[in-house]
Amino acid sequence: MVIHSLLDNDFYKFTMMQAVLHLFPAAMVEYRFILRTPEIDLRPFISVIKENIEHLCTLRLTQDELIYLKTIRFFKSDFIDFLRLFQLNADCIHVSSGNNIEIIIRGPWLHTILFEVPVLAILNEVYYRHIKASDYQEGRKRLTEKIKFVKSQFPKNGFRFSEYGTRRRFSFQWQSEVVGILKEELSEHLLGTSNVYFAKQWNIRPQGTMAHEFIQAHQALGPRLQDSQKAAFENWAKEYRGDLGIALSDTYGVNAFLRDFDLYFCKLFDGARHDSGDPFVWGDKIIHHYKNKGIDPKTKILIFSDKINFNLALQIFNRFQEQTQLVFGIGTNLTNDLGHQSMQNVIKMTECNGQPVAKITDEVEKAFCHDLSYLTYLKSVFKV
Repeated sequence: MVIHSLLDNDFYKFTMMQAVLHLFPAAMVEYRFILRTPEIDLRPFISVIKENIEHLCTLRLTQDELIYLKTIRFFKSDFIDFLRLFQLNADCIHVSSGNNIEIIIRGPWLHTILFEVPVLAILNEVYYRHIKASDYQEGRKRLTEKIKFVKSQFPKNGFRFSEYGTRRRFSFQWQSEVVGILKEELSEHLLGTSNVYFAKQWNIRPQGTMAHEFIQAHQALGPRLQDSQKAAFENWAKEYRGDLGIALSDTYGVNAFLRDFDLYFCKLFDGARHDSGDPFVWGDKIIHHYKNKGIDPKTKILIFSDKINFNLALQIFNRFQEQTQLVFGIGTNLTNDLGHQSMQNVIKMTECNGQPVAKITDEVEKAFCHDLSYLTYLKSVFKV
């Protein structure tokens, strides 16, 4: 089986899950799988995928894992108690064959939020097990070259990154090895990993705050649609009271984000995360926005996490290092760079409480909504 622990998931799934428990425990949602690599056909592996998902739905957090989660200061006791009883429900996920494999997840948000990342990891590992040899030697060679690049090109102080590669990894084994090597070789640069299991295994910090789905859901759960992004940020700040203070900036594009991210939010949040569009244009806009609000950008953190590799990170670092604090999230380039094409796949929230929800972002190809009339309306509301 691919997944052996419920902790084998991204940290922001747990942070959002606690917020959902406290704010929207009755919210009902739908997620859908999207394959952005059309030449890959997953239908021949559907039985193995289903078997792995069924196994995922048998997992419970162990006492040792619960004790670990209790050490994270902003996880509250009622959330830990809920997790003690938690188990994913196989009735909420439906896998079928159409033009390619189709996956739909429906049910209470609180009980389905942990499906996305492990299901994507299952799809990747099952696919690569069947069609690719596990050439870890090639992976180690490439990883060694990246480590040499970081040591030779970046200053010892100032460059910081986290490993973000769970959902598109080659395998569980390879991600574990990568995180271990990064901790050993680049400890002065590595902040942590988005994967909670490996954070525990390697004794490094779990990293992550919120994802698009938290902001998307507020389209159905918040006040007026035009105020939904601000409501999401407000609710996040109320839940975490100063912790996890990075705002995701591209649910409706950076321009819509900046219209909502007023002086109050600029002071309330520690910084923002880039996840689509030109990173240099984005960085310039965010820094200019802070300056216009009378805030020194050097006191804020900008996180870059969209298709980042160390070469791109160096370009961004050289551009902005004197102007602000920088952090990078590097995923597929670390956990699935073994000399073959990586699969581009996502699972996105498409409905909340029976209403369509969508993200627009700063890249047209990343936008997704099965209700085009709603998407058009959403764009008009946020002036995209």
